[in-house]
Amino acid sequence: MTATLTAARPAPGAGTTPAPVVLRIPPSPGADRVRCVARRAGLACAPEHGGPGAVTVVATADAARALRGRRDTGPLVLVCDTVGRTDLRLALRAGAVVLRAGDLTEENLVAAVRRAAHPHPSIPYPELSHLLSSGPRPADPADGRGRPALTARQASVLRLMGEGHGNADIALLLRCSEHTVKNVIYEIMARLQARNRAHAVAHAVRHGLV
Repeated sequence: MTATLTAARPAPGAGTTPAPVVLRIPPSPGADRVRCVARRAGLACAPEHGGPGAVTVVATADAARALRGRRDTGPLVLVCDTVGRTDLRLALRAGAVVLRAGDLTEENLVAAVRRAAHPHPSIPYPELSHLLSSGPRPADPADGRGRPALTARQASVLRLMGEGHGNADIALLLRCSEHTVKNVIYEIMARLQARNRAHAVAHAVRHGLV
Protein backbone atom coordinates (compact mmCIF):
# COMPACT_ATOMS: atom_id res chain seq x y z
CA MET A 1 0.00 0.00 0.00
CA THR A 2 1.23 3.49 -0.80
CA ALA A 3 1.59 5.76 2.22
CA THR A 4 0.36 9.32 1.84
CA LEU A 5 1.83 11.98 4.09
CA THR A 6 1.33 15.71 4.35
CA ALA A 7 3.52 18.38 5.87
CA ALA A 8 2.25 19.32 9.32
CA ARG A 9 4.73 22.16 9.83
CA PRO A 10 6.92 24.35 7.62
CA ALA A 11 10.54 23.57 6.90
CA PRO A 12 13.00 24.74 9.58
CA GLY A 13 13.81 28.42 9.26
CA ALA A 14 10.83 29.21 7.05
CA GLY A 15 9.49 32.70 7.65
CA THR A 16 5.94 31.96 6.62
CA THR A 17 3.86 28.81 6.55
CA PRO A 18 4.05 27.29 3.04
CA ALA A 19 1.24 25.38 1.41
CA PRO A 20 1.06 21.78 2.66
CA VAL A 21 3.12 19.29 0.67
CA VAL A 22 1.63 15.84 0.25
CA LEU A 23 3.94 12.81 0.07
CA ARG A 24 3.44 9.40 -1.47
CA ILE A 25 5.86 6.66 -0.46
CA PRO A 26 5.52 3.54 -2.61
CA PRO A 27 6.42 0.17 -1.02
CA SER A 28 10.12 -0.70 -1.21
CA PRO A 29 12.79 -2.18 1.07
CA GLY A 30 13.70 1.26 2.40
CA ALA A 31 10.20 2.75 2.53
CA ASP A 32 9.64 2.10 6.25
CA ARG A 33 12.74 4.09 7.17
CA VAL A 34 11.62 6.98 4.97
CA ARG A 35 8.19 6.97 6.65
CA CYS A 36 9.77 7.03 10.11
CA VAL A 37 12.02 9.96 9.21
CA ALA A 38 9.09 11.77 7.60
CA ARG A 39 6.99 11.44 10.75
CA ARG A 40 9.87 12.65 12.95
CA ALA A 41 10.17 15.64 10.63
CA GLY A 42 6.52 16.53 11.27
CA LEU A 43 5.12 14.89 8.13
CA ALA A 44 1.98 13.19 9.37
CA CYS A 45 -0.19 10.55 7.67
CA ALA A 46 -3.12 11.96 5.72
CA PRO A 47 -6.27 9.97 4.96
CA GLU A 48 -6.81 11.35 1.46
CA HIS A 49 -5.01 10.42 -1.72
CA GLY A 50 -2.10 12.65 -2.64
CA GLY A 51 -3.68 13.86 -5.87
CA PRO A 52 -2.08 16.12 -8.49
CA GLY A 53 1.17 17.75 -7.39
CA ALA A 54 1.90 15.19 -4.68
CA VAL A 55 5.60 14.53 -4.11
CA THR A 56 6.52 10.88 -4.58
CA VAL A 57 9.40 9.71 -2.39
CA VAL A 58 11.00 6.49 -3.64
CA ALA A 59 13.59 4.56 -1.64
CA THR A 60 15.71 2.72 -4.18
CA ALA A 61 19.14 1.21 -4.66
CA ASP A 62 19.07 2.00 -8.38
CA ALA A 63 18.03 5.51 -9.41
CA ALA A 64 18.12 4.69 -13.13
CA ARG A 65 15.75 1.74 -12.69
CA ALA A 66 13.38 3.81 -10.56
CA LEU A 67 13.27 6.49 -13.25
CA ARG A 68 12.67 3.95 -16.02
CA GLY A 69 9.80 2.34 -14.13
CA ARG A 70 8.11 5.62 -13.26
CA ARG A 71 4.56 6.07 -14.54
CA ASP A 72 3.58 9.52 -13.28
CA THR A 73 5.22 12.87 -14.01
CA GLY A 74 4.71 14.61 -10.67
CA PRO A 75 7.45 15.84 -8.30
CA LEU A 76 9.88 13.09 -7.30
CA VAL A 77 12.47 12.53 -4.57
CA LEU A 78 14.81 9.54 -4.90
CA VAL A 79 16.40 8.23 -1.70
CA CYS A 80 19.35 6.17 -2.99
CA ASP A 81 21.90 3.95 -1.26
CA THR A 82 24.64 5.26 -3.54
CA VAL A 83 24.51 8.05 -6.10
CA GLY A 84 26.87 7.94 -9.06
CA ARG A 85 27.49 10.75 -11.49
CA THR A 86 25.40 9.09 -14.21
CA ASP A 87 22.46 8.47 -11.88
CA LEU A 88 22.58 12.04 -10.59
CA ARG A 89 22.62 13.42 -14.12
CA LEU A 90 19.65 11.22 -15.15
CA ALA A 91 17.70 12.30 -12.07
CA LEU A 92 18.35 16.00 -12.64
CA ARG A 93 17.32 15.72 -16.28
CA ALA A 94 14.09 14.04 -15.14
CA GLY A 95 13.45 16.87 -12.67
CA ALA A 96 13.93 14.60 -9.66
CA VAL A 97 15.65 15.49 -6.39
CA VAL A 98 18.23 12.98 -5.14
CA LEU A 99 18.93 12.32 -1.46
CA ARG A 100 21.55 9.81 -0.37
CA ALA A 101 20.23 7.25 2.12
CA GLY A 102 23.21 8.04 4.35
CA ASP A 103 22.06 11.68 4.45
CA LEU A 104 18.44 10.85 5.24
CA THR A 105 17.63 13.09 8.20
CA GLU A 106 14.49 15.02 9.10
CA GLU A 107 15.96 18.32 7.92
CA ASN A 108 17.36 16.92 4.68
CA LEU A 109 14.13 15.11 3.81
CA VAL A 110 12.05 18.24 4.36
CA ALA A 111 14.48 20.27 2.22
CA ALA A 112 14.40 17.66 -0.57
CA VAL A 113 10.60 17.51 -0.54
CA ARG A 114 10.34 21.31 -0.67
CA ARG A 115 12.79 21.43 -3.57
CA ALA A 116 10.80 18.83 -5.47
CA ALA A 117 7.48 20.56 -4.81
CA HIS A 118 8.78 24.01 -5.65
CA PRO A 119 11.65 23.48 -8.13
CA HIS A 120 14.32 26.14 -8.49
CA PRO A 121 16.34 26.65 -11.69
CA SER A 122 19.68 26.34 -9.88
CA ILE A 123 21.36 23.14 -8.63
CA PRO A 124 22.67 22.77 -5.04
CA TYR A 125 26.46 23.07 -4.91
CA PRO A 126 27.27 19.49 -3.70
CA GLU A 127 25.38 17.99 -6.64
CA LEU A 128 26.82 20.49 -9.10
CA SER A 129 30.36 19.86 -7.87
CA HIS A 130 29.88 16.10 -8.22
CA LEU A 131 28.67 16.49 -11.79
CA LEU A 132 31.37 18.88 -12.91
CA SER A 133 34.29 17.19 -11.15
CA SER A 134 35.29 15.07 -14.14
CA GLY A 135 34.17 17.38 -16.93
CA PRO A 136 31.72 16.69 -19.74
CA ARG A 137 30.97 13.17 -20.89
CA PRO A 138 32.00 12.13 -24.42
CA ALA A 139 28.60 10.47 -24.80
CA ASP A 140 26.85 13.81 -24.46
CA PRO A 141 27.63 15.76 -27.65
CA ALA A 142 25.13 18.29 -28.89
CA ASP A 143 22.55 16.54 -31.02
CA GLY A 144 19.65 17.36 -33.28
CA ARG A 145 16.94 17.19 -30.63
CA GLY A 146 16.75 20.92 -30.02
CA ARG A 147 19.62 21.20 -27.54
CA PRO A 148 21.87 24.18 -28.33
CA ALA A 149 25.50 23.28 -28.91
CA LEU A 150 28.28 24.99 -26.94
CA THR A 151 31.79 25.70 -28.11
CA ALA A 152 34.72 24.31 -26.13
CA ARG A 153 35.41 27.77 -24.67
CA GLN A 154 31.76 28.29 -23.69
CA ALA A 155 31.73 24.90 -21.94
CA SER A 156 34.95 25.74 -20.10
CA VAL A 157 33.56 29.08 -18.93
CA LEU A 158 30.35 27.39 -17.76
CA ARG A 159 32.25 24.79 -15.74
CA LEU A 160 34.34 27.49 -14.07
CA MET A 161 31.20 29.51 -13.36
CA GLY A 162 29.70 26.41 -11.75
CA GLU A 163 32.76 26.09 -9.52
CA GLY A 164 32.16 29.63 -8.25
CA HIS A 165 34.86 31.55 -10.12
CA GLY A 166 34.31 35.20 -11.01
CA ASN A 167 35.13 36.78 -14.36
CA ALA A 168 38.65 37.78 -13.35
CA ASP A 169 39.53 34.27 -12.16
CA ILE A 170 38.05 32.70 -15.28
CA ALA A 171 40.09 35.04 -17.47
CA LEU A 172 43.25 34.10 -15.57
CA LEU A 173 42.57 30.36 -15.75
CA LEU A 174 41.71 30.44 -19.46
CA ARG A 175 44.50 32.93 -20.26
CA CYS A 176 42.25 35.47 -21.92
CA SER A 177 40.92 38.94 -21.11
CA GLU A 178 37.96 39.70 -18.83
CA HIS A 179 36.33 41.35 -21.84
CA THR A 180 36.50 38.03 -23.68
CA VAL A 181 34.99 36.22 -20.69
CA LYS A 182 32.13 38.73 -20.53
CA ASN A 183 31.45 38.24 -24.23
CA VAL A 184 31.45 34.45 -23.85
CA ILE A 185 29.03 34.67 -20.90
CA TYR A 186 26.77 36.94 -22.94
CA GLU A 187 26.80 34.37 -25.75
CA ILE A 188 26.02 31.57 -23.29
CA MET A 189 23.09 33.45 -21.75
CA ALA A 190 21.63 34.15 -25.17
CA ARG A 191 22.15 30.63 -26.47
CA LEU A 192 20.66 28.94 -23.39
CA GLN A 193 18.05 31.67 -22.82
CA ALA A 194 19.20 31.75 -19.21
CA ARG A 195 18.03 34.29 -16.64
CA ASN A 196 21.29 34.36 -14.67
CA ARG A 197 24.58 32.52 -14.20
CA ALA A 198 23.14 29.85 -11.87
CA HIS A 199 20.32 29.16 -14.31
CA ALA A 200 22.79 28.87 -17.21
CA VAL A 201 24.95 26.33 -15.36
CA ALA A 202 21.94 24.31 -14.19
CA HIS A 203 20.45 24.26 -17.69
CA ALA A 204 23.75 23.12 -19.23
CA VAL A 205 24.21 20.33 -16.66
CA ARG A 206 20.65 19.06 -16.97
CA HIS A 207 20.94 18.91 -20.77
CA GLY A 208 24.38 17.32 -20.86
CA LEU A 209 26.15 20.33 -22.37
CA VAL A 210 28.98 20.33 -19.81
